[in-house]
Amino acid sequence: MKKLNRVAALIAFSTVAGSAFADVSAIDNWRNGQGDLVWKNGTNELCWRDNFWTPATAAAGCDGAIVAAQPAPAPVPPAPAPEPVMEKVTYNADAFFDFDKAVLKPEGRAKLDELVTYIQGIDLEVIVATGHTDSIGSDRYNQRLSVRRAEAVKAYLVSKGIEKGRVYTEGKGERQPVASNKTAAGRAQNRRVEIEVVGNRTAMREVPAAPAAEAPAADTPAMEE
Repeated sequence: MKKLNRVAALIAFSTVAGSAFADVSAIDNWRNGQGDLVWKNGTNELCWRDNFWTPATAAAGCDGAIVAAQPAPAPVPPAPAPEPVMEKVTYNADAFFDFDKAVLKPEGRAKLDELVTYIQGIDLEVIVATGHTDSIGSDRYNQRLSVRRAEAVKAYLVSKGIEKGRVYTEGKGERQPVASNKTAAGRAQNRRVEIEVVGNRTAMREVPAAPAAEAPAADTPAMEE
């Protein structure tokens, strides 16, 4: 009976020792007696290897050890595409010009300054300034007046740094009314300057509001130049 107990104890010791040996031999780089320090060369760059060394049994952090693959970084979402911009702002001509004149008033310059600030948030392609008149006066005179007013708007925008080649002008005279020319209120609406801005938005800004139409003044026929 004692002999059997000794055999069982020997088998148990062998199993434990074998397990310990297996754990030690799982790393085939030379280590100190406690197994917690891997021996390295003089420059502390390379680990000493025994005859059973393979990449799979190399100590973590040693040269040649298999490195677990790192998860790929999350893809960076692409930058949003520029937002196309096509804005048309209509200004009452009476707020921009005196009667029968093509010289910008201070109020008109202030509104164009707001427009220039808005354009700074856009990758600008083109600006189109279009002048319109009411039906008072001859077609020829009104056509010329509408062109001169559109050109005055362009000249001011260019003076504020907008590229001259990106600003185009048109004069429509009295040909495109938006209200009846039979009333003073309707004629006031027809006297206007439309500014269209085309480009791509690079910063969010609000388009400046056009000034409210003032009370219409009595119209008098303009003399041709």
